[in-house]
Amino acid sequence: MATFKPKFIKPDTDDAINESAGIEEPQSSTFVFNAHHNLGLSEQRERLPIRKYRDQILYCLEQHQVVILVGETGSGKSTQVPQYLYEWGWHSKGTIGITEPRRVATVTLANRVAQERGELVGDTVGYAVRFQERISPETRIKYLTEGILLRELLADPLLTQYSVIIVDEAHERNMLTDMLLGLLKKILRKRSQLKLIISSATIDASFFSEFFSWPGAGEVSVKLSIEGRMHAVQHFYLNEPCADYVRETVATIWKLHNKEPPGDILAFLTGQEEVLEALDLIKEYIASEECTTLKALPMYGSMSSRDQLAVFFTPAKGVRKVVLATNIAETSITIPGIVYVIDCGYVKVKWFNPATCSDSLMIVPVSKASAIQRAGRAGRVRPGKVYRLYTKQDYDGLAPRQPPELRRSELSGAVLQLKALGIGNILRFDFPSPPPAKNLLSALETLYALDALDEQGQLTKPVGFLLAELPFTAMLSKMLHVSGKLGCAEEIITIIAMLQVQSIFSRPVSAAAQQSGRIAHRHFEVAEGDLITLLNIYTAFVEEGMTKEFCGQYYLIYRNLKRACELREQLINLARKKYGLPIFSCKGDVELLCKCITAGFFTQVAYLHHSGVYRQISSGTELAIHPNSTLYTLPQAQYVVYGELLQTTKLFMNHVTVIKKEWLTELAPHYYHQTTVRD
Repeated sequence: MATFKPKFIKPDTDDAINESAGIEEPQSSTFVFNAHHNLGLSEQRERLPIRKYRDQILYCLEQHQVVILVGETGSGKSTQVPQYLYEWGWHSKGTIGITEPRRVATVTLANRVAQERGELVGDTVGYAVRFQERISPETRIKYLTEGILLRELLADPLLTQYSVIIVDEAHERNMLTDMLLGLLKKILRKRSQLKLIISSATIDASFFSEFFSWPGAGEVSVKLSIEGRMHAVQHFYLNEPCADYVRETVATIWKLHNKEPPGDILAFLTGQEEVLEALDLIKEYIASEECTTLKALPMYGSMSSRDQLAVFFTPAKGVRKVVLATNIAETSITIPGIVYVIDCGYVKVKWFNPATCSDSLMIVPVSKASAIQRAGRAGRVRPGKVYRLYTKQDYDGLAPRQPPELRRSELSGAVLQLKALGIGNILRFDFPSPPPAKNLLSALETLYALDALDEQGQLTKPVGFLLAELPFTAMLSKMLHVSGKLGCAEEIITIIAMLQVQSIFSRPVSAAAQQSGRIAHRHFEVAEGDLITLLNIYTAFVEEGMTKEFCGQYYLIYRNLKRACELREQLINLARKKYGLPIFSCKGDVELLCKCITAGFFTQVAYLHHSGVYRQISSGTELAIHPNSTLYTLPQAQYVVYGELLQTTKLFMNHVTVIKKEWLTELAPHYYHQTTVRD
């Protein structure tokens, strides 16, 4: 979606996913590599860097209400600190809760801690993620996703069952983390006996100390750094800025390989496309030079754990390993053997533009904190070198830290959550980093247009409360609500499930295969647009027995389609049992489906201007249909609605559906009215 990308639970994988065919922000990895897997569990625990800080952590928690724990990934913060607290008796005062940003990490960590304690998950150690929990009355160490803790706040606003809350991976500063920190600050002021540990993998954690301080409370927080084994790192800069950092990265890798002593190389790029482009260029170099001493490996968030594993293994003797990675290698994982780091100086982030109500995936300069974090990867094994593909002057001008997600995102989802939690005045809520007023205003206007908020800014019944409860965006939720009335809920749920997974279309590397893929996809494409095309693909997939052969024949991704099927079943059960939504099929009435889609996305309409380009109906901004859209090669329709906007060379519309002009005044008379303009 344009304003706020779909977020829903992915079965047995990430907790909230922001994935779609057109726009994808780099994800963090939930992969954990254990360098001491051949040792016994107790010996592994003793070898972790955090072990020698056990007493300091416990002492600091006795003396302060908030402890900010800074330590690199792999130091043992997530698994050991809860056990130290349990061993010291904190569990007798209440449950020890650990929040994680992702579903997989939550389950994996709970399993690991239970294994270290020699018991089954669900006894002393449990976890709770959406649709799945393993807890019992005996559970005292509880791993849970941030979303689940926010839900628990609805029933228990002061979190009275907890003695300690650990917010893990706080450096990611995602939207749920910031909302949770804002709410926890209110709770800590009311409950002085509640303790909070904020766990961060980045060096700059002073922000958290400043946030958790209030008048008359003395010294509330303390910062404790867990030192990693760091060696000296030399820094090198370009004399002049480079024109193409992908090619410059490859050229630098080649020079390093020919001139520098043995040691693996880690190169940072902004996204999967750039990683694969650089990989192809290196392979060309290797083939042309008949080089057998260089091995290039990609690393990005959407890779499977099996593929990710390759970067952790030591290459054959005399072979240098080159890892081409997105920023997941910055904090989320630690790759052994790295001596040289190449920093392209850029990162890909999602940015919301309230003027066009669109999310754009922007490539922006890294922050100084990120540049330092990247450089630190070179000094783990022995003294290392970092090659920054920008000038020293540019480095000095970098921002201290990246703006958190809350300051650069569409906020209708956050506003709904806070309203449901009873925060009446959103403008006065103590956010860790207050979002821009324009973004808040845009969210309130969108929710008011969708009939989720009334004129006083309170949640409406039933629409507002339903939109706050449903685990995806406000517009998709409104579309689902309307589908119950129109009698097409079955198809709409299928479309929503298909939008929650990554792209289902396989995009091969070679030009010939890409052409074959486009031809194969035309079997499903229809003039009504992308969402009906997704419905056709799902229907055909099910009718053909959900086989891998079918996906191979039509260049579709089996894993993502299978996940969409599982999500659809969960959604149908949720809609029927929890929300009492009537689940009926429209029996192929495509016009009814398009009307239902319009009822959810009526704020995101474009019309065909007489100059031959599309214009946003609300602002007049020029838009284009995305090349991946079904409608890209078809004759232009007069009116369309779109699910998301993607800013690259132009402002592209994706997930486009053709509509009729009269539907706008019929379905949203409070938003549109027709007038006659005379010269």
